[in-house]
Amino acid sequence: MIVKVCGKLVEKREQSVLIDVQGLCYEIIVPTSVLARLESTKNAQGHVELVTYQYYQMSPASGIPMIIGFINEVERDFFLQFIKVSGIGPRAAVKALNQPIADITRAIDSGDVAYLKTLPGIGMQRAKEVVAKLQGKIGKYGLIQDKGSIEPKVAFKPDWQEEALSVLLQLQYKKAEAEDMIKKALERSKDIKNTEGLLNEIYKQRIKS
Repeated sequence: MIVKVCGKLVEKREQSVLIDVQGLCYEIIVPTSVLARLESTKNAQGHVELVTYQYYQMSPASGIPMIIGFINEVERDFFLQFIKVSGIGPRAAVKALNQPIADITRAIDSGDVAYLKTLPGIGMQRAKEVVAKLQGKIGKYGLIQDKGSIEPKVAFKPDWQEEALSVLLQLQYKKAEAEDMIKKALERSKDIKNTEGLLNEIYKQRIKS
């Protein structure tokens, strides 16, 4: 099993990096929270070191070896705790960890499901399951200093704003267009407090234009 990879950082991709280890090039899958800080970990030779977790992504015909990388063992330990939650596999966990682990830890400990459900692939039900499984058991991970340069951090939106966005997407508006309509509606009317009021304001504005 591959537990650590050290070599030259060749390429950064959306959710992975390529690392040249003495002529062998490994693709390492990494969470956004790791990718954002990887450059700052280079040593004098320009090499990076990742603590890794290896698993096989199974299909009906074969198993593909996958390697997931972290900056230190504590981050990997948090990942191992996270995938203990029912329904969260290694690849899904990588996508979900797009914010600092310390922030995610504090959200779990405080039962902040509203924050947790904003993580990619973690809806309300899964967020509740994460809290039920891990609350009170992962405090040490809140000490991880991984704020770094993660950007942009997605601003929290109330449920009713998310619901309005979902309705607009169902009505075939593009996401960027829908988000812009919501933003402008909220700027025009500061007293909007629910989905119906928000959609009504958007409708009135489109009628005027």
